[in-house]
Amino acid sequence: MKTELLKNKIIEWSEELGFDGIGFTDIHLKEDEAHLLNWLKNKFHGEMYYMEKHGTKRSRPDKLMPGAIRVISFRMNYLNNNTYESEKVLNNKNLAYISRYALGNDYHSEMRNRLHIIAKKINNEIKDFKYRAFVDSAPVLEKAIAQKAGLGWIGKNTLLINKKNGSYFFLGEIYTNIDFETDEKSESYCGDCNKCITTCPTNAIIAPHVLDAKKCIAYLTIELKGTIPKKYRDSIGNRVFGCDDCQIVCPWNRFSSETKIEEFGHNNKLDSASLISLFNWSEKEFKENTKNTPINRISYFQWLRNISIGLGNSNKSVDVLDCLEKKKNISNDSLLIEHIDWAISKQKKIN
Repeated sequence: MKTELLKNKIIEWSEELGFDGIGFTDIHLKEDEAHLLNWLKNKFHGEMYYMEKHGTKRSRPDKLMPGAIRVISFRMNYLNNNTYESEKVLNNKNLAYISRYALGNDYHSEMRNRLHIIAKKINNEIKDFKYRAFVDSAPVLEKAIAQKAGLGWIGKNTLLINKKNGSYFFLGEIYTNIDFETDEKSESYCGDCNKCITTCPTNAIIAPHVLDAKKCIAYLTIELKGTIPKKYRDSIGNRVFGCDDCQIVCPWNRFSSETKIEEFGHNNKLDSASLISLFNWSEKEFKENTKNTPINRISYFQWLRNISIGLGNSNKSVDVLDCLEKKKNISNDSLLIEHIDWAISKQKKIN
């Protein structure tokens, strides 16, 4: 089968399976590799040691899959219109803000399953087909690849932005040995806008396209396993899992489209839950209520640690102090107790 005909079929299959965009590109990422190595050299990756460990494997697809000459990049929207408005949650200090990508089923499995379905269909059409499929699960420069494949441009907040769909979407890839015709790289349309940079609560975007992850709330609440530095706790506010501020203010997100995937709908009303209700979950409840969601990536300790900070920043009340004291009394984790003590002192502080 001619590759152009196969390419058109893959585009049709991707639409049938709920993807919102698809592009084809080569594996040459020299410019992006230089940016990655400089970012690592500056230690902006914090405790994400796997970023350094993988080195150039991330920017050289044929190291990850020998024989790869093309990458098929896929985009899938995750925003659900039934989700409680982000700004309203952020402005209510008693509610817990969870990054909108984490409210539904785990995107890794939802997307990967669909990528493998497409791969099987390709295998039925062509001989000697080889591939590997990835969804944020291996050393892949997914945003650089997607930009080359025409799915959007890497914005000043380091996220991929699509002119017609904003940035509320996931990315996935199929590495392949099929010599598809490549698509045109996306142009940037950020212009003079710096809203993402000036809005970031912790000033983590230190320059256009440069993120110091060590300051990023998504890193602090998800990737960081130990103590959250005190200098960032006030700025974290009520964000207990990730942060969307740089997306919320992005003008291009006016054009965001609702996801076609029902599984990305929010579970357990996590889009607007109270901090106290989540803090009172037992470890068993935490595991059950976050099962099959991205939130399950963090430990119960991280969950309580993050919510402790949220409670410290919440409106002063006897109920908040009471639940903090109760959790402190039954905890034997010194790191957690330190965060709870900070929250208690913040609640008792007289302005």
